[in-house]
Formats: sequence, C-alpha cells, structure tokens
Amino acid sequence: MPKKKLINLQVNGSAYEVAVRPYDVLLDVIRENLNLTGTKRGCDMGTCGCCTVIIDGRARLSCLTPVLEAAGHEVTTIEGLKCGGELHPLQRAFAEHGGSQCGFCTAGFIMTSKAYLDQRPHPSRDEIEEAISGNLCRCTGYIKIVDAIEAVANLEKNNFAK
Repeated sequence: MPKKKLINLQVNGSAYEVAVRPYDVLLDVIRENLNLTGTKRGCDMGTCGCCTVIIDGRARLSCLTPVLEAAGHEVTTIEGLKCGGELHPLQRAFAEHGGSQCGFCTAGFIMTSKAYLDQRPHPSRDEIEEAISGNLCRCTGYIKIVDAIEAVANLEKNNFAK
C-alpha cells in the first residue's frame, strides 16, 4: 500500500494541507477530504463534465486530474464562485432561466462556462454550444442552459455584472 504524502492545496482561496496517495484524483480529495460536495462524480472517464473545476483559470476534469498535479495551483470549485454571500451571475442565470433540471450536472456546466467566459466574454450562441459540448445533461435539450450562459455573456457585454 503506497504511503500517503502531505501536500498543500489552494482551493477557493483557502489553503489546505491534505494527506494523499500518489494515485488519488482531485475529485476524491475535494469531496472526501475537503467536504466540498458540489463537484459531482459522473462517469469517472472524463466524458460527462460533471466534475469540472477550474485550475489556474482553465476548466479541468477533476476525475482525471491527479491531485499531485493540482498542488501549487489555484483550484476553484462551484462553492468558490459565491462572492460575499451572493451567487455568481452564472449561478443566478441558471436558476432564473431554468438551466438546471435535476441539478446533477449543473456545477460542471457552470464551471465550464465560467472558465470559457473569462477567456471569451462575448461569445455567440454557437460558440457557447461548442464550449459546453464536453458536458452532458440527461434531463434537457440544452436550450435553457445555453440561454443562461448567453444571458450572462450579454450582462457582461453591457457591463452590468462581472
């Protein structure tokens, strides 16, 4: 049995020291060691996007990311999007536009969208659809999800929210 190693993780602006095995993936550490359960386990193969987090500004699948690769980098989970007790505009838009049905995939879509909009704040609807193509939702036809993301892109375009 491999020995555990102490590593430092920076998650949602807080520093954590956690004992991990060399083969642990970020998803397990986030959920089990840090008790941040908003990041969901979906397929464990990197095909559904439910486990998406942001590492140093880029969307990453936490089920495929060895936790040792995350050490020394800034990790943001869905819980880290709230600012001063307020929901992030994407979180509000998903609620207002009906972008989440059962809610299981919602965090992954929001994290993918957040990383994408940070890089490309004014995408077209087609570009949004392409950006979220790695995320799967079993409940909807994606229209309301794209509507929510597009609404935030339009808000940011008009400087109403950031």
